[in-house]
Amino acid sequence: MCKRKLPDLKYIVNIKIHLHNLTRKFLDKDNFYFLTLILIIFSLDRYTKFQIINNFNETKLYINNYINFDLIWNIGIGFGLLSTNSQVIYNLVTIIIGLVIFGLIYVSIISEKIDKFIYCIIVGGAFGNFYDRLIYHAVPDFIDLHFRDFHWFTFNVADIFISLGIIAFIIRSYYIKK
Repeated sequence: MCKRKLPDLKYIVNIKIHLHNLTRKFLDKDNFYFLTLILIIFSLDRYTKFQIINNFNETKLYINNYINFDLIWNIGIGFGLLSTNSQVIYNLVTIIIGLVIFGLIYVSIISEKIDKFIYCIIVGGAFGNFYDRLIYHAVPDFIDLHFRDFHWFTFNVADIFISLGIIAFIIRSYYIKK
């Protein structure tokens, strides 16, 4: 008969201390402000998508020579990558996106203020698209930038914030010395 060794008490205490410190950091005043930023970005994204989904009845709405509104339901990730009809792959990608969002939330909690800001911009947008994946099983993209016959990928407000956050992250990583 094989006996299982119980985890070391010191190890369990360290985990409890880490979780307690993480909880205190999460409830910190700065983190409250950044959580509010995530909710504002999420709400802005939800509002624009709600307006487009409920009030858009044309195939394309001409705004000016460079922008149209054209509702496209994206079942892939950014720019339609990994689009598939397989429910298993769609669910797997959705789970991975959810895990990445929770990972970014964790990293933002333990980061410096500027990094918190960058991560929160990304999380706010990612959470908006994640919500759509769960509720609609697709993400409504509707902003169509174009110049004459060249059209950029159709995107939404959440994608704007994700892109701004990634650009800020790259600039912070490569050009700003600590």
